[in-house]
Amino acid sequence: MFGIWGHEKAAEITYYGLHALQHRGQEGAGIVVSDGETLKLHRDLGLVNDVFKRTSFSEISGRAAIGHVRYTTQVDRGIDSVQPLLFRSQTNSMALAEVGNVMNAHKLREELEDEGSILQTQSDTELLAHLMKRNGKDVTQESIIKALQQFTGAYAYLILQEDKMHVALDPHGIRPLSIGRLGDAYIVASETCAIDLVGGTFEREVLPGELITISDNGMESTRFTLREQRKMCAMEYVYLSRPDSDLNHVNVHTSRKKMGIELAKEAPVEADVVTGVPDSSISAAIGYAEQSGLPYEMGIIKNRYVGRTFIQPSQSLREQGVKLKLAPVRGIVEGKRVVMIDDSIVRGTTSRRIVRMLKEAGAKEVHVRIASPAIENPCFYGIDMSTKKELIAANHSIAEIRDIIEADSIAFLSTEGLEQAILKDKTIHQGICNACMTGDYPVTVNEQTKRSYMRS
Repeated sequence: MFGIWGHEKAAEITYYGLHALQHRGQEGAGIVVSDGETLKLHRDLGLVNDVFKRTSFSEISGRAAIGHVRYTTQVDRGIDSVQPLLFRSQTNSMALAEVGNVMNAHKLREELEDEGSILQTQSDTELLAHLMKRNGKDVTQESIIKALQQFTGAYAYLILQEDKMHVALDPHGIRPLSIGRLGDAYIVASETCAIDLVGGTFEREVLPGELITISDNGMESTRFTLREQRKMCAMEYVYLSRPDSDLNHVNVHTSRKKMGIELAKEAPVEADVVTGVPDSSISAAIGYAEQSGLPYEMGIIKNRYVGRTFIQPSQSLREQGVKLKLAPVRGIVEGKRVVMIDDSIVRGTTSRRIVRMLKEAGAKEVHVRIASPAIENPCFYGIDMSTKKELIAANHSIAEIRDIIEADSIAFLSTEGLEQAILKDKTIHQGICNACMTGDYPVTVNEQTKRSYMRS
């Protein structure tokens, strides 16, 4: 998500901000702009550049805007779920953008439908709009707080009205969200790299359980719930975020490099060369090479015109994407014992294909080292790892995973090693959610919901 308040070129700035966040979602994009009197929306399926390549920004001009890139899962595909969502009423209009997942959405949806609401999408975002209006005719801080207090899960919201922009983060702060300034304008972004790209200056993190209201009168902060222990999603550091972003005052590249250093301490191996799977594994591979004393080489190259395969909405698309995206460098790996560093293994199909490519290119041995703990549990908080049956580590031993991906050996970073790489200190301000690795969920998961995920 990206939002800006108080800039004459709000739409254009948001467009560039979304470009910086393109790695977070590739299925759709949208921008809603406020000129102080009306809200104007443009959205479509596709990459940011494709969605806006024929757009005249003069037609969606204004001094405030919010934008979103869509990370699509199997259940919510289609343009109706491309955000921001725009809602108009007789009293006022509002646009909403969200990242994350509301775990009690099904129950809330049933309640709203029983009361006569007609919902147009499967999106959690639409629920917030209905709940806010249920609490009063006008959208106010009070109505937003009453609505948010009914949610259980991991979420970050941007709410744009004609004269205000609201920002909200869940009580554990599982998703990242930052505030910046661009001159007199306020910026809100999922990652600090977007603030940097548009020439802004980072101000601070949005705090867990915080509701911020931005208007021409400035920025006002309040709490809609008691703040809990910070539990930033570990996969943000491992895979999702850009290496030049800072999450909760920790640089992503630095944390990934430390993951590689810890991994080399825990799982050394006799080899000739270290290589990383582009792009999110490169930092960890550099750390592993430095700690182990082995040379780091570019043994795998990436086709820059292919997007991220993990966030493709189906397995067939992910596998096709791997074929197009990655290629081994024969001159580097031929006749060598290769340590292949990857950030994580979810389903295992990508790892097997890469190991095969390296061996077909002449690698004598391929030793796989994973710069995160084994993922054995589904994510209920917005990452597309929703079923136990699709997680290779939940269904196979380490030795079986080694054989399935056809590696000569495999090892995962320990949970302690991951925390050592990310956390500066263990206070209420510092902490990660690694439930997909440990099964320790910071937000209580309804047993019925958990059983349905485990059975899937």
